[in-house]
Amino acid sequence: MEKALWYLLAGTRGGTTRAKLIRSLSERPRNANQLSESLDIDYNTVRYHLDLLVEHDIVEKGEEGYGTMYFLTDRFEQHRDQFETILKQIE
Repeated sequence: MEKALWYLLAGTRGGTTRAKLIRSLSERPRNANQLSESLDIDYNTVRYHLDLLVEHDIVEKGEEGYGTMYFLTDRFEQHRDQFETILKQIE
């Protein structure tokens, strides 16, 4: 998980956007539209980054369909300290 977090947050463009999405989902589950509106990020950009976070087992989808909710995975929660450490090092 640590390697995936380094890659997603510091190794590629878009790391700050992904960090914002993770922070927002830490507050409560949201759908892509809610994330787009609350963070003032284009909807398609949000969807792109959510797909990457899902692919790397940081975020998981709720039931498929209109307004699909996104949640942080239990695996991510077990590595939250690494997320915080990485953010401190790259900010």
